[in-house]
Amino acid sequence: MKSCQNWEGNGNGRAGAFVVVGIDPGSIATGYGSIRRTNAGIECLGFGCIRPSQQSPFTARLEEIYDRLVEVIDTFRPDRVAVETIFHSRSARAALIMGHVRGVVLLAAAKAGVQVFEYTPLEVKLSVVGSGAASKKQVQFMIQRILSPSGRLSSDASDALAIALCHINKTARGSYELLKR
Repeated sequence: MKSCQNWEGNGNGRAGAFVVVGIDPGSIATGYGSIRRTNAGIECLGFGCIRPSQQSPFTARLEEIYDRLVEVIDTFRPDRVAVETIFHSRSARAALIMGHVRGVVLLAAAKAGVQVFEYTPLEVKLSVVGSGAASKKQVQFMIQRILSPSGRLSSDASDALAIALCHINKTARGSYELLKR
């Protein structure tokens, strides 16, 4: 199995594999990670983070996130996209902003004709770490142990890989939830 690498536009060499892209939506940083599941095991194809300029208007940041996600989907050609659901936010404004970003994520997947599955932060943590109370550092540690990424793995990219891994784990058990569009 190859080690996971920070994606910088390299091809994925796919041949009849089941590929899922996990996305951790955020207006400041949107993490993504692609994993292939084969009979031989799980292979990380790549990961990264979309960080739009904070000086840009919000609509321009959404457009940049959308354009970059289209590139990610075009590159990895996933069979499925897994995305984290909105968690209860401390402020209505933050939840609204997150909803806009999730809308862009869902639109990019829909335009590419890729099925979308969603998971709560609790489901992701339970699936990857075994505890719903796991910290971001614990999730990142487990992703590093399971996928052996090379290069710098940001917490946003780690969360995205965890979402993709959660989908693969849930698919193996038949307990996934297709987002009804």
